[in-house]
Amino acid sequence: MSVSPLFAPLTFAHGPAMKNRLMLAPLTNTQSHADGRMSDEEFKWLTMRAEGGFGLTMTCAAHVQRIGQGFPGQMGCWSDDHLEGLTRLAAAIKAQDSVAVVQLHHAGMRSPAELIGEAPVCPSDNEEFKARALTGAEVEQLIQDFIAGAVRAQKAGFDGVEIHGAHGYILAQFLSPEVNLRTDQWGGSAENRNRIVIDILKGVRAACGEDFQLGLRLSPERFGIVLAECRDLAQQLMTQGLIDYLDMSLWDVRKAPMDAAFAGQSLMEVFTSLDRGNVRLGVAGKVMAAADAEWCLEQGCDFVLIGRGAIIHHDWPKLAAADAAFRPNALPVTREHLQAEGLSDRFITYMQAWKGFVAEEAVPA
Repeated sequence: MSVSPLFAPLTFAHGPAMKNRLMLAPLTNTQSHADGRMSDEEFKWLTMRAEGGFGLTMTCAAHVQRIGQGFPGQMGCWSDDHLEGLTRLAAAIKAQDSVAVVQLHHAGMRSPAELIGEAPVCPSDNEEFKARALTGAEVEQLIQDFIAGAVRAQKAGFDGVEIHGAHGYILAQFLSPEVNLRTDQWGGSAENRNRIVIDILKGVRAACGEDFQLGLRLSPERFGIVLAECRDLAQQLMTQGLIDYLDMSLWDVRKAPMDAAFAGQSLMEVFTSLDRGNVRLGVAGKVMAAADAEWCLEQGCDFVLIGRGAIIHHDWPKLAAADAAFRPNALPVTREHLQAEGLSDRFITYMQAWKGFVAEEAVPA
């Protein structure tokens, strides 16, 4: 048995412990049905990762409103019609001794109008995305729909949810002073712009109780996010114990901050240096080899999220446990390899948009 710190259990303030420090990152894969119901392809992809040894298996972003859909084939958590597939998935993940989590999402202004059949919504009118501002009542409804998505996930048997507050989707749009130009209680000061995230977290905890696990994903740069504000929000969440874990999507765990005010420290260090209380901290971003993941723990993180590595190898944790020098197959990988790793043709086609990921097929002479 490996003695790597990657394979030590990790407890949380609420919900079950992880058997190791490895989470499956929430990964867009375009495999579900058009109405958001779980497909057999989505079920296979996720359950193979649970079988492969991940301590926590997280779904792709699942939208909490019909108009919050961000991409074709997105899994939904906005209707009771989704319960059958969600229930089947939760049971299968948990049967592999993996913590089962749904990531809850709303794309906001990044919802394609041709996909949702109307103009997308945003904290403020946005000309670039042809998005309209939410009314105050619609903001309140959005909060309730995130909470309802968590209740639905709990009803389906999931151990917890992660709220998607990263990557320029609707909650990040509220957090951004560039995008959020509101003048009511949801805009202006950082406290006001943070309010929707705080209210969702408090609402989920109240609705789902003390045994339900609650995480949040943030990205500290790009999309108009101010690093100092993101750091301060993270510290508030930790001080108040509003979440069980914070998932920081850094794009690259070794990168330096773009903000010159933070020169001399890594982007990761901005968050590992916080007083986290009982909140666990994890990072994502170009963690490919076992040594990369172990390095993140050495830098002070509690867990690591594996994305591209888990696409290439469904059993990344088991391979890393067997070999401390494990490194995934070099890119690009073939369609046949990805099919063997549980990706459907739709998912593989999606991955072809990631430059250099899928090998180009030879054209017959």
